[in-house]
Amino acid sequence: MPNPDSIFRLQESIKFVSELICKSRNAVILTGAGISTPSGIPDFRSEGTGLWSLDEPLEVASLTTFRHSPEKFFAWIRPLIKLIVEAQPNPAHNAITALESAGFLKTIITQNIDTLHQRSGSKNVYETHGSISSLTCTKCFLKTSSELYIKPFINEGIIPCCPRCGSILKPDVILFGEQMPHIPWEHTLSAARSCDLMIVAGSSLEVLPVAGIPMQALDRGAHLVIINQTPTYLGARADAVILDDVAKLMPEISRQVLGS
Repeated sequence: MPNPDSIFRLQESIKFVSELICKSRNAVILTGAGISTPSGIPDFRSEGTGLWSLDEPLEVASLTTFRHSPEKFFAWIRPLIKLIVEAQPNPAHNAITALESAGFLKTIITQNIDTLHQRSGSKNVYETHGSISSLTCTKCFLKTSSELYIKPFINEGIIPCCPRCGSILKPDVILFGEQMPHIPWEHTLSAARSCDLMIVAGSSLEVLPVAGIPMQALDRGAHLVIINQTPTYLGARADAVILDDVAKLMPEISRQVLGS
């Protein structure tokens, strides 16, 4: 049976975080892979199930690999794209959307490429690692929606090619050795530096430069809340740390905030 003291501490933490959100004027949330694992999308570092426990990242998901062996990259990402397309927003995504719609969250910063925040209805989303929603030609740099290419790729393995010049289209996801997308990154930095509360949800904060985003907020006096299954390097500086399932906690926090 659950320990009554643990249950009480969890309830008090949820209440405290809810009060912080209610008092904030410019709250920002940073989400990572842990917010999408309940939707069936694997994270990268969990032992035995994470993508990097199955493949060497620099061999399948680097810019060098894409340039020299694009078919290797596409073979690796194909099953992941299928999982992403079939996934649906979970209660954590929906709770975040509800908080944003009610004006309690101003910005969603995400490391995820799965577009689940947008599919849940969130509007002000900055994708620091890009997304699968668009592709860019490797030769003429035409940018196009991925909508027409995803099903043929998933079902038949057809690598997307540019409708203008015929070269390979690269999904607009950030690979190892590739620069961050400039405009989303500048918006992310601005949001972090101007917020009075940052919530980290479902991120281990192990991947730079995004792992440094909460520091941008802390150094300017913002409050910090961390909700994740495992500890992070910033736990000692956070106002609250809840080590639990974000898909369970975010809906409860949302209910308390919206019901207050």
